[in-house]
Amino acid sequence: MISPIVTNPAEASLPVIRIVIAEDQALVRRGAAMLLSMEPDMEVVGQACNGVEAVELAQSLNPDVVLMDLHMPLKGGVVATREITRALPQTQVLVLTTLDDDETVFEAVRAGAHAYLLKDAAENELLETIRALKRGESRLTPQIARKVMDQFRSLAQSLEAESWRVELAANVAANTMLAAEVLNEKEEKVLELIAEGMSNRQIGGALFLAEGTVKNYVSRIMNKLHANTRTELAMKMTKVTIPPAPKLP
Repeated sequence: MISPIVTNPAEASLPVIRIVIAEDQALVRRGAAMLLSMEPDMEVVGQACNGVEAVELAQSLNPDVVLMDLHMPLKGGVVATREITRALPQTQVLVLTTLDDDETVFEAVRAGAHAYLLKDAAENELLETIRALKRGESRLTPQIARKVMDQFRSLAQSLEAESWRVELAANVAANTMLAAEVLNEKEEKVLELIAEGMSNRQIGGALFLAEGTVKNYVSRIMNKLHANTRTELAMKMTKVTIPPAPKLP
């Protein structure tokens, strides 16, 4: 480890950010450690080469920030992130990886990652992100933020669609039960013919009833089903097909 060199007296009073680096590639891990150790307000307190070591070091050292690669042996970075954030809510996890597919990004954020950078990020971006985490901020690169927003938007749409389907099914079931409870057999038949668009005269011809009798049936059905028009009656009788939830983008 290279000792930090303080050239500005004001820098001596900066709070030191204690960092654990979790990276299975030794060259990348050591390079990151050298970069961070040159900063006067940062100290690399531990280095892990797999997910198990990352969790153990975090629990024993209680660092401010953990730099977490996601493609880790023994225990993946997402699982390690979840365990660290649950056990150490004050420790911030900064994912630093080459993986940028939608599922991996979303899983890392759900696991508790506070920042997500790709390994091609500039050095200044990495340093500023670490300092932002110490201040309690979260950081995502624009392309990662867009992926996260798309995932949450898709999830919200899916939940909204499912909620709508459940509500619609409940309403259809309620209407069906209501009709079954209050209408007698003859009234149900009249309602079916109304739904088919028949007039009172046509219904009378089909059921061998006088037009006045059909009119009385229609009035009673409207009262029982709390409908004001024949159209409302037809809508109550029409079978409703519940559409599937929209496909996620």
